[in-house]
Amino acid sequence: MREFLKVFTDALDEFGIQLDDTAVDRFCKYNDLLLEWNEKMNLTALTEARDVAVKHFVDSLMLLQYTEIPQEASVIDVGTGAGFPGLALKIARPDIRLTLLDSLQKRLGFLDTVCGEMALDNVVTVHSRAEDGSRTMLFRENFEIAVARAVAPLNVLCEYCLPYVAVGGRFLAMKGKTAVEELQDAENAVKTLGGRVGEKYLFTLGDAGERGIIVIDKIAATPEMYPRKSKQIKKKPL
Repeated sequence: MREFLKVFTDALDEFGIQLDDTAVDRFCKYNDLLLEWNEKMNLTALTEARDVAVKHFVDSLMLLQYTEIPQEASVIDVGTGAGFPGLALKIARPDIRLTLLDSLQKRLGFLDTVCGEMALDNVVTVHSRAEDGSRTMLFRENFEIAVARAVAPLNVLCEYCLPYVAVGGRFLAMKGKTAVEELQDAENAVKTLGGRVGEKYLFTLGDAGERGIIVIDKIAATPEMYPRKSKQIKKKPL
């Protein structure tokens, strides 16, 4: 843990991120559990301390550097995987009310364990495919913020995520170096699903490369026909 603590705190300083001692301790625990569970199931291909610190944790936290998430906001992380960015945001901002949605129950078991070890409250894990969860009354247009990281091309991702966002809320899409190109291809999807492109933030995450955060404001209700079945979404993106 001491080795990771040094690497992680150096990375926080490098990218100008401030966390309290409790949050730093929780990230160290998160790292330990991630590596422990990764030996028995595929959670991450990145296991070196610097890679986990920067490419997972700091990358997730850049959302808080560039965008504003209201106090006690309801946030859903669609296709959360090992908890990025949603659980990282929760550790830094314990006030948010977080839902972690993923299609693989084993990953949710890991996330439940992490949250239990850290005594994090107001976190719900949901076992569902992205296109199915937003068709339930419990989740459809019921979140102030939806986030997703490295799940699908933006035109596809919008159909997965925007149906979860309430009118007046936002979808924060975390992308790589193709962010601008993906946004051009996603203009029709954004409009069709009730969104409007907001701010675009492009930056370099040190040796991890180029990153982009695309903010999509939800200005109208998503038509009932969306999201379609996954095969339709992928075969004929909006």
